[in-house]
Amino acid sequence: MTTDQVLKDSDIRDPLFDYLEAYYGKVRFLEEKVTGRARADVVMVLPDRLCGIEIKSDADTYARLEKQVKNYDKYYDENYIVAGSTHAMHVAEHVPDHWGIITVELIKGRVDFYRMREATPNPKAVLKQKLSLLWKAELAHIQKQNGLPKYTNKSKKFISEKLIERVPEELLQLQISEELFERDYTIYE
Repeated sequence: MTTDQVLKDSDIRDPLFDYLEAYYGKVRFLEEKVTGRARADVVMVLPDRLCGIEIKSDADTYARLEKQVKNYDKYYDENYIVAGSTHAMHVAEHVPDHWGIITVELIKGRVDFYRMREATPNPKAVLKQKLSLLWKAELAHIQKQNGLPKYTNKSKKFISEKLIERVPEELLQLQISEELFERDYTIYE
């Protein structure tokens, strides 16, 4: 951890994960996930939704945030910005009202978090974009669970459209989360 009061991204991540696990219970974190033309710092998988998390440490600026917000808003059911104390006073001016805000600061050598604002459901989320985060094998598993044809040799886009047409959205949201909870990166090693 840094010795001065400036928190860097690397100082924030592990304590943030501990904080979010204590707050939500069952969670999984996917780091540095490509999200359209941006990269989400963290995707938090919850049993019924996906949350995008953008970390703005004390060492960061808002230079790319506008573009990041647009991309996050296409993919995630909720979004949070985790902002260092240097950003705390003005961070709300840089994110939409539906974004949650968590501030972070160093207090007596410990990283401490404060929920400034809870996230609300993202009105701009696009289910097809969210499905694009899944691997083809994960989409195939959802097809199988719902008794749909295999659609062999069809694109992820085609399969996603069929899932949206034929599976109730509430069920599909749960199945997306379940696939990401079960994701196994070792099969590609």
